Amino acid sequence: MVPVLATGFGVGLSLIVAIGAQNAYVLRQGIRAEHVLPLVAICAVSDAVLILAGITGIGTVVAHAPATLTVVRWAGAAFLVGYGLLAARRAVGTQSLDTASGGGAASRRTAVLTMLAMTWLNPHVYLDTVLLLGSIANTHEGSGRWTFGAGAALASFAWFAALGYGARLLGRVFARPVAWRVFARPVAWRVLDALIAIVMVTIGVSLVANG
Repeated sequence: MVPVLATGFGVGLSLIVAIGAQNAYVLRQGIRAEHVLPLVAICAVSDAVLILAGITGIGTVVAHAPATLTVVRWAGAAFLVGYGLLAARRAVGTQSLDTASGGGAASRRTAVLTMLAMTWLNPHVYLDTVLLLGSIANTHEGSGRWTFGAGAALASFAWFAALGYGARLLGRVFARPVAWRVFARPVAWRVLDALIAIVMVTIGVSLVANG
């Protein structure tokens, strides 16, 4: 079972590590040290639930329900583009941000709802976890499919925990003294928000353009 578990871990990690909406948001909140635990838990538990759904055959239903994916695709695209524009506004704005004091912190409710939307309104999540991982898991006989799924779910937990809590190591870079600030906002935060804006808008537009 160990080789199957390792295979599931490797395949799951290869799909999760790619830069996406979840990763970008977890990284930003991790640097700010805001609500990291609930965000990591949402990502990991959501992936585990979707992987389970794929193994139990829900992937077949999703594959034959294009109308459902179409609704999710448009809703997800609108949300991601909207969030991307907000990130772009932060990148060019003059609002001060103090990571040490928690200035400008988002509420736990706002952070949780944002992460839930980024997770469940992204069709890529269903394609990667329900369809792809579910299909690969079911190529293993007997309990092998559950072992593969457990490995993939473990990869999700390990990655998001490492991303969320490891991001705190970048806190000093994003809290430079006044000499590193431009228009009362650290340059590093402007760059991060600009990158997040690019990622979010690109994913949102691609959801519509690529169907």
